[in-house]
Amino acid sequence: MGSETIKLPIINFSELKQESKNPSWESVKNQVRFALQEFGCFEATFDQIHRNLRDSVIEGSRQLFELPLQNKLRNSSNKRYHGYIGQHALVPLYESLGIDDALDLGSIESFTNLMWSEGNPDFSKNIRSFAEQLSELDQIVRKLVLESFGLEKYMDEHIESTNYLVRVQKYDSPKSHETELGLTTHTDKNMVTILYQNEVNGLEVQAKDGQWFVVEPSPDSFVVMIGQAFHAWTNGRLHSAHHRVMMKGSVARYSIGLFSVPKEGYIIKSPEEMVDEKHPLLFKPYEHFEFVKFFYTPEGLKSSDALKAYCGA
Repeated sequence: MGSETIKLPIINFSELKQESKNPSWESVKNQVRFALQEFGCFEATFDQIHRNLRDSVIEGSRQLFELPLQNKLRNSSNKRYHGYIGQHALVPLYESLGIDDALDLGSIESFTNLMWSEGNPDFSKNIRSFAEQLSELDQIVRKLVLESFGLEKYMDEHIESTNYLVRVQKYDSPKSHETELGLTTHTDKNMVTILYQNEVNGLEVQAKDGQWFVVEPSPDSFVVMIGQAFHAWTNGRLHSAHHRVMMKGSVARYSIGLFSVPKEGYIIKSPEEMVDEKHPLLFKPYEHFEFVKFFYTPEGLKSSDALKAYCGA
């Protein structure tokens, strides 16, 4: 199968009624499970987030990255990938900032006041609204997955075990006419990632057969991806896909990601219902941030499957 023939499934979440046994709910449930088992991601249409809000957060992202470097460096964190990232020799085109506890107005305002000494109420308002509405999509996706496996009883614990991180990301256009690396090949480590971008493509996903294909979402859709934490929690039933960003052309790419991240101290453990003779336990229980620390050790970085090396059963 040639890479040009691979397309992500497109799933419509607009006006979806959250009612079990409702035909549209059952149809979307089946589509989500298939997509996450086969691709580890899909394209979602979700009209609840209006276009003017999406445009506003992209414009706010542009303004954010136009700030002086000294301002952006204030975005520090003791958690990996939660603070400012930029000027890295391996990925010189990439720059990003993080807002932890992104549903908390105080966290967003603290971040905004760090970046703009005079404040930026519009940025705070738009990011908070965007994160709140996108978190609804995250929770719908996770509810559909748990229902599809008959694990509804774990829903409250599953949702309450995570916080939300927003990452605002910029990929500069290459200095040459050649395609250049924007972000190295990786799998996300969290539960679920939801991405929205401006109209500049670059995201590539690796299919199960090893081929890479370009993801080309419409301006009205989001890309939903499974992280390794959800892969482990479902005992490998969901696929966590390798992906990267490749840049070409003369226009910068902006994307905003909402990441559902396990809370510190929460132990990720497959429910007993997910383990049987056909599906033996793949991973021992583990704590997310301890695994992230391991990933950045020499042993973790050289491993082809760091999660397996860290806590494989």
